[in-house]
Amino acid sequence: MVITGIQNMLAGHPNISLVASYESGESLLAGFERVQPDVLLLDIQLPGIKGDDLAALIRERWPSVRILAMTGFDTPFYVRAMIEKGCLGYLLKNTDREKLVHAIETVYQGETYVDEVLKEQLLRHVLKLKKPAVPGNPPVLTRREKDILRLIAREYTSQEIADELFLSLRTIEKYRLNLLQKLHVRNTAGLVKVAISMGLAE
Repeated sequence: MVITGIQNMLAGHPNISLVASYESGESLLAGFERVQPDVLLLDIQLPGIKGDDLAALIRERWPSVRILAMTGFDTPFYVRAMIEKGCLGYLLKNTDREKLVHAIETVYQGETYVDEVLKEQLLRHVLKLKKPAVPGNPPVLTRREKDILRLIAREYTSQEIADELFLSLRTIEKYRLNLLQKLHVRNTAGLVKVAISMGLAE
């Protein structure tokens, strides 16, 4: 039902084609030996191999594949777990066509996509685990964090930043998430504003 629903939503889209579908983790890995997509819509509840383990295997064997996790779990725990395993996006299965296409296009560009509802929950969860910032004292960034923030302000994608700094895409995505948490902003636009205020934007 899920596969059929996705096929129907993406049917006729000029920039997206569904090249294959799989009903288990094992069949997916076997299929990837023949052909790999640009973007993988990964159900984290596939039979057999668990979604987070499957994501890690794909990132190791086929690092160019961008993974967009799809699930019915709307808790921060699963979002963080999948992102830490290398997923660039996290989307609920009950999404609509417009949001699905936007998520695919965002991940295809090497950017992170998290459903807005989940993003709010994730940020609240993370902020509860951190000490509140002292008013008037801006957070201290490492040299690497400043380098990445500067490139984000120059509109570099995550992949371009990884290439520029000779780091993995997964490492850059972790830095992005840490910067969002550390600077208490919600998205790339917020990061750019902080970069401008800190004099890091050129």
